Amino acid sequence: MNDILNFPAFLLASLALCAMPGPDCMYILGRTVAQGKRAGVMSALGITVGAGGHVLAAALGLSAFLAASAQAFLVLKYVGAAYLIYLGVQSFRQRTGHADPALLALPPRRDRELFFQGVLTDVLNPKVALFFLAFLPQFISPHAQNKVGAFLLLGVITLAMGLVWDVGLAFFADRIVRRVRGSVAFERLANRVLGGVLVSLGLALACEER
Repeated sequence: MNDILNFPAFLLASLALCAMPGPDCMYILGRTVAQGKRAGVMSALGITVGAGGHVLAAALGLSAFLAASAQAFLVLKYVGAAYLIYLGVQSFRQRTGHADPALLALPPRRDRELFFQGVLTDVLNPKVALFFLAFLPQFISPHAQNKVGAFLLLGVITLAMGLVWDVGLAFFADRIVRRVRGSVAFERLANRVLGGVLVSLGLALACEER
């Protein structure tokens, strides 16, 4: 821990960042409201794994290349934005027609699909890479003997806190809408809300500056 500076301040900052509404929170809320608690949890797991890829890339210096290359940043940004918009359009086109809540149970294949969609939404967001590259080094001593190890440790702690927060968010959202879920009208509205959230996130990402 000698390589890490102001660890209590790091924990407080990470907690504040978790509680701050952002694209990941909106994505998980949209999935949970439209498709249930399991969908929200699988999305949270996928997002965490995707963010873990950014932490590893930043530790290895790949994110520094992304920060320095405007072209690479733009390519990744527009691919990520297009993917989010694609998911939003798919949600708008989702058919409804059942009112039995038991029929909302997701098959294992659907769990995997939601997980990998969560991974891709985070991996294809260059802002996440630049965030870790800017945030974590502030808490690493300039004289640290193992800067990469300290970076990875702080990254894992940040990811763990974010996962706990996101899973709790999915449980909370599911509890709020559980009573009305299952009606055809609610399912139709939830799919449209989810589609709107995803398209909005995609457009916001496309318009973001480096």
